[in-house]
Amino acid sequence: MTTGIFALIRRYFVAGLLVWVPIGVTVFIFRLLLSLMDQLLFWLPRQYRPDELLGFPIPGLGAILAILLLLVTGMLGANFFGRRLVAFYESVLARIPLVRSVYGSVKHFAEMVLSDSGTSFKKVLLIEYPRTGLYSIVFQTSDNPAEVQARTGEEIITVFLPTTPNPTSGFMLFVPKDAAVELEMSVEEALKMVVSLGVVAPRWAALYPDRKLARPGASP
Repeated sequence: MTTGIFALIRRYFVAGLLVWVPIGVTVFIFRLLLSLMDQLLFWLPRQYRPDELLGFPIPGLGAILAILLLLVTGMLGANFFGRRLVAFYESVLARIPLVRSVYGSVKHFAEMVLSDSGTSFKKVLLIEYPRTGLYSIVFQTSDNPAEVQARTGEEIITVFLPTTPNPTSGFMLFVPKDAAVELEMSVEEALKMVVSLGVVAPRWAALYPDRKLARPGASP
């Protein structure tokens, strides 16, 4: 009887944690981000800071300043002078051994995730890797690499295989198109799965449960 009561209390306690822990972590992260963004206000001269002008601080003004800063930076970086400036400081960073590795990998990953051009990082695929019978989730970054296709005589796609739990690093692979299967999960869902070591898996229900699903390498 006592064991059953403790088991019930434990179940309710865990259920409560599952409700409050995600909420608490989400609130903590957003408060931390807003606090960091509010630090941007210290870039302003003291006499122009909102807390000096109004007599009290207003949380969130730093976020507005950060958004404006991103917009202005994007506008400047999109023109000729801005591109030359970006190319200059990137050439400087490329000369610093440790910094160039971190900056290059993060920049490449951000470009793949945020880019709207082509099919860059738009599809989640399943391939047999690192050997037959083992499967890996990859992201298609491009298709039709001309020379690779000419050399192999196959229709090839380029994919990015992320490492776990850090998806900013990984491997670029050339894969025959018929050896990959497109998954229905979104890029965001796949990234969550990679970062969580597979713990956070998206829910999925087949539209046609009786239909045999395609496997990597299987002929259509």
